[in-house]
Amino acid sequence: MKMRHFIISTSDRLHLVMRRTAVFAVCLMFVTVVVQIIARYIFSSPPVWTEDVARYAMVWTGLLGATLSFKTQSDAVLMQSVFPEPPHTLAIFAKAIQSAAVLTFILPVIYFCFIGLKGGFAKGYLARQSGLTADTLGIPMVWISVAVPLSMIIILIHLFARWAGDVAPEDAAAQLD
Repeated sequence: MKMRHFIISTSDRLHLVMRRTAVFAVCLMFVTVVVQIIARYIFSSPPVWTEDVARYAMVWTGLLGATLSFKTQSDAVLMQSVFPEPPHTLAIFAKAIQSAAVLTFILPVIYFCFIGLKGGFAKGYLARQSGLTADTLGIPMVWISVAVPLSMIIILIHLFARWAGDVAPEDAAAQLD
């Protein structure tokens, strides 16, 4: 029972932090686009960094938004109305298929973020990105790319919470702010 509570509370805390981070990323994207528009059309000289900051904020927003929708079960669900509610056997079968689909997508993404095609850590996605630098910002691309494994790991934790008995709130739309 303690492990179940730990998994669900970890999922809930991560959801809260990711929601705040996603809202911050949306605001950052909005502000940089507004700065770019004002600088372009009023001063005829847009800063070179605004486009990259807006793009990277959009990447973080999209990936963190995926974790939010998965936690609240607001993500796209195929044939939800076809299967009956649990504890019916078909409902359990549908949940198993959904879990298998999520794991089929997420586990290889996490694996290849850290480990390359030939099995070494030096050629994983993050290792390759750490050698690249964003031209206009001068920061390593790994700080942008780390959103991929981070969001996949968080979705995996949310999946574990579902297995532990976490249910989406009835007012899931209100939870998204």
